[in-house]
Amino acid sequence: MHPEPTSTPVRRAVSPLDHRVEAATGHGIDTLWAYRDRGVLDEPHAHMVDRHRELAKAQTGVVFYLKLLNRLSSGEFDVDDALLTRIDRTVNQLVEAADTRDAAARTVSAALEPIEAAATASAQGPSPLSTDDHAALLAIAGGAKLYEHLLTGRMSVTAASGTRIPHPELQRLEDAGLVARDTGHPLHAGQPVALTDTGRAALFAARRTPTTQAPKLPARPGTPSSTPTQRR
Repeated sequence: MHPEPTSTPVRRAVSPLDHRVEAATGHGIDTLWAYRDRGVLDEPHAHMVDRHRELAKAQTGVVFYLKLLNRLSSGEFDVDDALLTRIDRTVNQLVEAADTRDAAARTVSAALEPIEAAATASAQGPSPLSTDDHAALLAIAGGAKLYEHLLTGRMSVTAASGTRIPHPELQRLEDAGLVARDTGHPLHAGQPVALTDTGRAALFAARRTPTTQAPKLPARPGTPSSTPTQRR
């Protein structure tokens, strides 16, 4: 009796372009996928991440059939016509999976090219967001509304996360073109506030710079301290 494919969930396979994607964006793959789901990414990055998910799925297929082929040829099973037929079929499935993976990789590469070009062009980019602006944009990305208090007339933004953003802060973000309000809704009911494409790009760029300082490793026993000792 020969093995059949199982429905056991497979962890996301590492695709051939993961390192290039991370280098172009400054983010890990899992972070990019999470940002896509939260609506933080602008259109080019969202398109690229969608294509990368297809690539990751295709890579999982390659890994599956490769492991199956390794098992079939491991010596665990009797060598007979049934096994040889199964090996031949698995090889064909592996070839098809590899072709699908390669086609998906080409679409990711094409989606990456303008992102890489933009990253190179903006290497000296604008001033980074302040801590407050960054926090406000991140909160708004998850959904937010501007309300006017019926009694006091004071206005403030309440994000879905519960974060409150002062109205002057919202006005600054609007003036900078980072957020926009849906004025078709009355203030007392809440006017939806959302990131613009410029806001998404600014928020993403603010989080793309990786930490370059390496952590200090503990000294091995017997290793002299790097701090010079003061002579008496």
